[in-house]
Amino acid sequence: MAKKAQATWGGRFSAGPAELMLKFSESISFDARLAPFDIQGSKGHSAMLAHVGILTAKERDAIHAGLDAIRAEIEAGKFTWSTQLEDVHMNIEQALTKRCPAAAKLHTARSRNDQVATDMRLYFKAACTDLVQRIDAAQRAILAVAEANPDVLIPGYTHLQRAQPVFVAHHLFAYLEMLQRDAERFAVVQDHANWCPLGSGAIAGTTLPIDREFSAKQLGFIDDAGRPRVTQNSMDAVSDRDLYIEFASACALVGVHLSRMAEDLILWMSAEFKFVDLPDAFCTGSSLMPQKKNPDSMELIRGKSARLQGNLHTLLTLAKGLPLTYNRDLQEDKPPVFDSHDQTAICLEVLAGTFAGMKFHPERCAAAVADPALLATDLADYLVRAGVAFREAHHAVGAVVKLAEQKGVPLDRLSDADVAAVHPKFGPDWSESFILAKAMARRTGTGMPGPAQVKRQLARWKKLLG
Repeated sequence: MAKKAQATWGGRFSAGPAELMLKFSESISFDARLAPFDIQGSKGHSAMLAHVGILTAKERDAIHAGLDAIRAEIEAGKFTWSTQLEDVHMNIEQALTKRCPAAAKLHTARSRNDQVATDMRLYFKAACTDLVQRIDAAQRAILAVAEANPDVLIPGYTHLQRAQPVFVAHHLFAYLEMLQRDAERFAVVQDHANWCPLGSGAIAGTTLPIDREFSAKQLGFIDDAGRPRVTQNSMDAVSDRDLYIEFASACALVGVHLSRMAEDLILWMSAEFKFVDLPDAFCTGSSLMPQKKNPDSMELIRGKSARLQGNLHTLLTLAKGLPLTYNRDLQEDKPPVFDSHDQTAICLEVLAGTFAGMKFHPERCAAAVADPALLATDLADYLVRAGVAFREAHHAVGAVVKLAEQKGVPLDRLSDADVAAVHPKFGPDWSESFILAKAMARRTGTGMPGPAQVKRQLARWKKLLG
């Protein structure tokens, strides 16, 4: 059944949309979270209208007071949202008009197209700040674990096979590098969001004498020198969805990084590894097997990574076939963005909480890293220092490894005569290559897991994270 014509756009219509159409087309169920940004944008717009003489100072002040009152109601949970008014913009405008007659002028020289574009840019700036802060908190939690375990060594893995020894701290610093790049990506998205589209109208701006630069300054769309930043093409300003995709992409990549960290912790917690114990507060049990302690927090992070990637794909697919400028399809751009923000935020928080309660088992780590095969490459380096070409050295050490397997002894337990028979450059000190402390101390280059470099990186991260 059709309703009365919609008050904000129904002048051309004899009847309003059907009840089913209202249910199908409303967005207030998800865009109500834009209310603070919508109110901020409206205050900036009304200030500009007063600046150019379209509103009086008294009208501007009344509008601002009304908007402040509505915001207070929303924050207190006392504001009534109506699906009949479709979206956050119309809900706030109608509520404002009822209490402030001057609000009828507020939409002068503005469309919902540039209004929502402005709201979303303000939202993205705030969302990026939020996620960068959460990344920082996660980094601090990881850094604390690294600092608490400076001497713990574990095998590093390639192909999930033991490869070479590394300090746990060095492994954790790899996580910090990943998260630092994530933070930098959000800073880039935030900078891209820092351009004001207000004044673009629905597609072609307005014939009224507005001051877009004034609006931009009012809303904080400024560069480092305080100069206003306004979008340069009205059509692009209202149809561009790059920001949504960039933001979702940054969230998806955080998800990938967190998923890889989660996979490490899941493996490390297993009985087969038992390098770590994760906190009870972030694990669950089994309804059947009373002995079980499952790393559910990490498994959920791994699962939510797929969800974040799905949100990105949704946005890419949504935008790829649309002609300029606005199309109603674009209403569907907000749920994946909001979900990406929310899921990334909680995943970072859970990761930080899990690391905060994580404990290493140094004895299990030491047993795993005692495998002399982890230092086979160091034995090849021994030959290289004696003047042997690396390929020849690699082949020789491979033969030594095969010999140890055939004799059923650890690599470092072969006799001097055995290894000398493989290559004449093996001297009586060949087995010193398997002294773990010496092997680690030789890794002195930048970015390597030697003790001096680990100490240096710890100081670097403590400085970076304050």
